[in-house]
Amino acid sequence: MHSSVRRIIISATAALCLMAAAACAAAPPSAVAKASNTVKVACGLGSKNVPVDWYFPTGTPKGLVWLQHGFTESKDDWADFGPKVAANGYLAMATTLPTADVQGCTVQNIGNNTAFLKNLATLFGGLGSPSSALGTSHADAATKAGRSGQALPQKLAFTGHSAGGEAVLYVANQLRGSDASTFAKLKGVVLQDPVKSIVGSNTDTAAKGLNNTSLPVYALASPKYSCNSDQSGTQAVIKALTSRSFHGAQVTSGAHGDIFGPAQNALGATTCGTPQAKNTSATQTLTLGWFGDQFAGTNNTTFYPGGSTYQGLVSAGTITTLP
Repeated sequence: MHSSVRRIIISATAALCLMAAAACAAAPPSAVAKASNTVKVACGLGSKNVPVDWYFPTGTPKGLVWLQHGFTESKDDWADFGPKVAANGYLAMATTLPTADVQGCTVQNIGNNTAFLKNLATLFGGLGSPSSALGTSHADAATKAGRSGQALPQKLAFTGHSAGGEAVLYVANQLRGSDASTFAKLKGVVLQDPVKSIVGSNTDTAAKGLNNTSLPVYALASPKYSCNSDQSGTQAVIKALTSRSFHGAQVTSGAHGDIFGPAQNALGATTCGTPQAKNTSATQTLTLGWFGDQFAGTNNTTFYPGGSTYQGLVSAGTITTLP
């Protein structure tokens, strides 16, 4: 097994293969697998090799989920949630984008990162091409993960934390405006305590652009405090998405890094609080439930107001519905 691959879930099939290797030689993959590499993204006059962790499900992926961290974070923050995304049947792609860069190629807008975010939209425009930067990175990771020859799924969903929420929202809107065919493959966006950059209007511009589309956009927010800039991103989305009757939920006793759970980096935990297990469970459960609907094109009431899972969290005092 390639050194960059880590088996995360061992199944009964794997145990049987130890006893009958020949019989199992052609068996399908029996565990979620992680592989790490880079993907080339245009940046300024050149390009960046963006680090990626890929999490592969056991069978054919039902869709591709982009996991984007926020300010001073990395792909490692997704180490708890990424395998769970894959265990639910999706291919997860966690990227590390710079916090600082002289050419503006950053996750948050500290000068003008819009050109870089447009380049990220172009990256996802390569979804249907095996020879694209996205296609070649995926093929390399698939080989490392024991999934050689597996095609990229042709459905997308994005989730981003903090400044990463603004980034994925902007990329989604850029696809809407410049790449209709790829935008049609994007089935939903889930924002994890999104935060607006202090420079520019990326969140406002993107949310307004998406308002008159049917793309599901939901937010999960901790209460207003300094780490989420008093819910700056969440409130901007609520204000802009006037065509939507449901915007998401607030985690009553939440911390900024709830979606990350025990994988949250030490700086985030120290400055913004350690996520409580019940809150991580709630955010991850709702996110995965919403992904399920987005990829299937369904509306499973379980994960929305009035549904059993959602109302159970409300009754427990874990969440409230955003305005």
